[in-house]
Amino acid sequence: MTEIAFHFNAPDRFGHICRVVRKALRQDARIVIAGDRKALLRLDRMLWFLEPSDFVAHCLEDAAADVVEASPVLLTETPLACSHRQVLINAGEGVPEGFAEFARVIEVVPQADPQERAQARQRWRQYQAGGFAIVRHDLVGGARE
Repeated sequence: MTEIAFHFNAPDRFGHICRVVRKALRQDARIVIAGDRKALLRLDRMLWFLEPSDFVAHCLEDAAADVVEASPVLLTETPLACSHRQVLINAGEGVPEGFAEFARVIEVVPQADPQERAQARQRWRQYQAGGFAIVRHDLVGGARE
């Protein structure tokens, strides 16, 4: 069954997503980041401007097919179009379509944005209603289930 993890109280949602991506890559994971085009373009820029020692090879879904296949990180609006199904990071507002086909799903919830926190609560309820166990990582107070 898919492992669902919520990372709560991120000071910067997109900054934390970049951090999670770097950490997952160190474990040789292949990552899909799902979201709307605006969020994906923002993450694309952020990933290109990391420190050289933190380089993250990635591409958007509209890159050439061979680049998409070779990239360990794919930014896409349609996660099911990806050939790998290891880690799915949700940068969108709703639950990504086909999330249950991935081994892990990571949700990042910002500390200070009430609207994004409300959307995260809805996603939590949707995962829970589907019978998925959820692991909670409080970035301020520590991890707990």
